[in-house]
Amino acid sequence: MKKIVLIGAGSAVFGLGTINDIFQSETLDGSTIVLHDINESSLKKIAEAAEKFRAEYNLNFLIRPVSDRREALKDADFCVISIEVGHRFDLWDMDWKIPLQFGFKQIYGENGGPGGLFHSLRIIPPILAICADIQEICPEAFVFNYSNPMQRICHSVMTKFPQLKFIGLCHEIYSMEVQLPLLLNTDRSNINFRAGGLNHLSILVNANFKDTGKDAYPIIHEKFEEFYSNYENIYDNYHHSKPGGERGVFFQLYQKYGFLPITVDSHLGEYLSWGHSVADHDGINEFYTNYKKKCMSFSEAESQYAKFFNLEKRSHERIIPILEAILEDENSEEAAVNIPNNGCINDLPEDIVVEVPAKINSSGVHGIRLNNYPRAFCSLLNSQVGCIRMTTEAVLNQSKSDAYFALLADPVVDDARTAEKLLDTMIELQNDYLGYLN
Repeated sequence: MKKIVLIGAGSAVFGLGTINDIFQSETLDGSTIVLHDINESSLKKIAEAAEKFRAEYNLNFLIRPVSDRREALKDADFCVISIEVGHRFDLWDMDWKIPLQFGFKQIYGENGGPGGLFHSLRIIPPILAICADIQEICPEAFVFNYSNPMQRICHSVMTKFPQLKFIGLCHEIYSMEVQLPLLLNTDRSNINFRAGGLNHLSILVNANFKDTGKDAYPIIHEKFEEFYSNYENIYDNYHHSKPGGERGVFFQLYQKYGFLPITVDSHLGEYLSWGHSVADHDGINEFYTNYKKKCMSFSEAESQYAKFFNLEKRSHERIIPILEAILEDENSEEAAVNIPNNGCINDLPEDIVVEVPAKINSSGVHGIRLNNYPRAFCSLLNSQVGCIRMTTEAVLNQSKSDAYFALLADPVVDDARTAEKLLDTMIELQNDYLGYLN
């Protein structure tokens, strides 16, 4: 019997969605699922919904809501972190819109650019506090992070706690699972592919057909323009929903570098000094508006909670297959994990956290080297090294000057004096979270 601790379980999407996936795992049968959140009201509701479903189907799991984090972590085998701080969208709106008012042409403001820095400076300290408890109470546990900004959170944690078995996970790679079968006109089971880069700045490095061994990229190149120009309609025909636009930066990267990006403009464009000039801003705004509306209108009614439970359908999140692979010593390949580079991508420093495929077995998560990674695209990845490292320095040293250096290292920032004014303004506006910088 294993103990799985979900930190941030008060979120219905994360908490109930992950619990539903656990419920379907024969490998995890008999496990204790510990739910932890600082919002006791939300935690109680999630726990009650999960327990009701568990009892209805007589599932062999123990559900335990625990509001005390240190108590929750005792004897944990796996810890999964998915948290935010404060009012998510109010703070996100500041991260995105205020740098624009100061003249910095950033996109989205969640993970890269000035907004990505302020998001990082808020969320990394509480995650470090969680990891400090894990290091003390259950140091052998595997720790999986879903919180953003992925690159900077992971780098800070792995710098502060290098012995921790800490892995970042992101579902963006799922887009390849959907797109490649449609693009290549074959079943997903007939496709081998590997992708890599930084989280949200990643490319399809190679793809081939399992039955013939042939390289699939010639077909990708041949069909790219027509396929992605009509992707919304193609996807809608198969899945009865639309994925949205956001293909300006996406097209530019493909056309100039010759590799298929893993995600779309709102993510890709955050890291590029020129991203704002080619991005599909209408598509980005439409996606953000709809996403915010969906999250803000979510009802806590029991009928809404019930929709997360379906024993015939797992989510596309990969956490449970990874736990199964560790426990069963499968040595299986996972398409995307966030771990320190350690030679996986040439020309990138060893300490920078990369998103690469990995082998998963009982000894852990082992990154796969991406040979012949395109040097030209890697130059874009390297443009993030300075701001990632200086963000870590700012948090660990509680240093305003290091936060300023993180801004100056960012390719989106092009005015040193205005950057200083922006930093002062954001510290004042978000003093409850950034006031530790001195």
